[in-house]
Amino acid sequence: MEDRARAAAEASRAKTSDSDALQQNYVTPGLAGQQISTVDNSRTFAPNIACQKTATMLEVLVQPASSGDLGKVTIARDTDLDGAVDSTANLSVPVSGVCANGVVSCEPGTWNNCSFFRWDVDAAKALKLTSVDMPRLAGCYCLNNSCGTNLAWGNMASVLRDLGGGMIGALTTADPRYGVAEAVIDGPSIRYVGAQSTACSTNPDLPQTAYRANPAAIASDAYSASTSNSVFQALKGSATGTGSALQYRHCSIERRVTVLKPGAEDIISRTSGGYSTLQNGSSFDFLMGSPADNSLAGGSCTLIDFRMTLHVTDPDRIVDARLAEFFADDWAQVRIDGQLIGSGPSAWTTLGLPPGKCEFKKTFYSYPDLDLRPYLTAGDHEIWLRVAVASGGEGFAQVHVDVDNSCKTLEQVVDGCGAIASDLQCKLDSELVDGVQTWINGVATGLRPLPQTRILGGPSCPTQLTRDFFLKDRTYRCAVDDISQPDTSRGAYIIDHSTETMLADRTLQSDGSYATSTRAFTLPDRGSVPACEPVCKTRAPKANSEAAPDGVVGAKQNVPTGYDTFFHACTADNQCPAGPGEEVVSACGCLDDFPEAVVMMQTVRLAGADMVCTGSVQ
Repeated sequence: MEDRARAAAEASRAKTSDSDALQQNYVTPGLAGQQISTVDNSRTFAPNIACQKTATMLEVLVQPASSGDLGKVTIARDTDLDGAVDSTANLSVPVSGVCANGVVSCEPGTWNNCSFFRWDVDAAKALKLTSVDMPRLAGCYCLNNSCGTNLAWGNMASVLRDLGGGMIGALTTADPRYGVAEAVIDGPSIRYVGAQSTACSTNPDLPQTAYRANPAAIASDAYSASTSNSVFQALKGSATGTGSALQYRHCSIERRVTVLKPGAEDIISRTSGGYSTLQNGSSFDFLMGSPADNSLAGGSCTLIDFRMTLHVTDPDRIVDARLAEFFADDWAQVRIDGQLIGSGPSAWTTLGLPPGKCEFKKTFYSYPDLDLRPYLTAGDHEIWLRVAVASGGEGFAQVHVDVDNSCKTLEQVVDGCGAIASDLQCKLDSELVDGVQTWINGVATGLRPLPQTRILGGPSCPTQLTRDFFLKDRTYRCAVDDISQPDTSRGAYIIDHSTETMLADRTLQSDGSYATSTRAFTLPDRGSVPACEPVCKTRAPKANSEAAPDGVVGAKQNVPTGYDTFFHACTADNQCPAGPGEEVVSACGCLDDFPEAVVMMQTVRLAGADMVCTGSVQ
């Protein structure tokens, strides 16, 4: 059995080990309608997966000039894939450089006065060159004498592949019905074998090819097709389709936003005491006492109290609160919630009479500008002004408060799906996020809504709010049946109690008890396998002829040559199959060039990153 398995594996590897083998054994004959053999070559058959096929869909012939440019490029096409060439044309410009999707044409033999062209097709699906800026081209390199000698002839195969590949890319993009089965290089020409395999239609605008431009549409189209198919719906609703009794549960995750614009009096207000409240927009002045001259009568020293209660609803919106001013004839002290915060004309800390003579025969004034915000927490606070008056006098205190009564939002995400999502028997079936279908039939569609911007609060308090989502409407599919699950306890016992040399087992007896047993156990010898597939690393010199908007790369370097690096799978006798002009860098073995690959990728990444220039040495 092992020998048979190895023979089957070797036969499969012989036909599918690399891209060349796949193309030779399956792709090319499949598109061309030729014979294909099974893996063991016991049977052959001729598939017919192409509506039309031709041996020469496109043929490109180049002729390098003495300047190194491609002086002549001839393009022959079989436009209707009937097997006969029906269109021949020559490029109107010499080719000084080749790009993945176009060509560069300069003064012959130089890289001066260059023009850049991209491969395109016209309304009649004929190839043409469209003038573009160089950044719209990709993978450009120079091949005339300004970059080296004999570059076109010395690299003819790769030049033809790059030149023809750009043409094929333009043709198949314009008409995706056509595909390329094979590319054959013969000297200075390359020929592409083509076929029409997407759909047997003369119209290139097919529904099947529309998904190439809009891949996301396939999910909704598939859902529409399934809902209108009675067989699909019957299978979906059957016991086989569901696998168990199901219950669909609906819930939502909603972002609730309330826009608040309180009145200034809703933040702080005078509820009792005092004699006046002056409001100017978002500012308050709370006044208390009896400020008129000699409006208070006393004896030798009379204590008179004034009390004012301020109610604080939202302390976070109090921007500033100050004991702005107080004065008295003769003495005064100011307290908040019983705590002394100011007195005069000198220190008076007790609740009794002042610590000096009572009569001053004048009014003292104090402007402490004391911050009262630490005292003004949520709730009621009493401002207490005590005045000591001799024969006659007055007293006054002023509290100034600035508040923020601007529009603010109160935001809350109400998750009504938490309990359902935490149930292991429930799986997400469908989801709409702000009207965008992100899940359908248990499969993610790949669609995501853009951040939404909404204006809330009405005309009196318009507030613009941008969030990733506002409403997620979900449906979960939950299993609610009592179908018994298979008993896997025996398998678990075997796995947990067996070793490499002993097999433990536990079986259920007719009386409901379990019987355990052990016996010797050995695995068959699996033989040894190599630690890896031996590979070798080689390199071959190359001219640095890559081109960029600033010119040819080699012209900017001290040494305008570099190396191409190759990796080859070693032969059965552990020899490195180096190609022409290649030198072996690392002999056959288990090579690990991961650190080098990381450095190369980082180099490419950082080369494309932004650089910041500063005025000082960093």
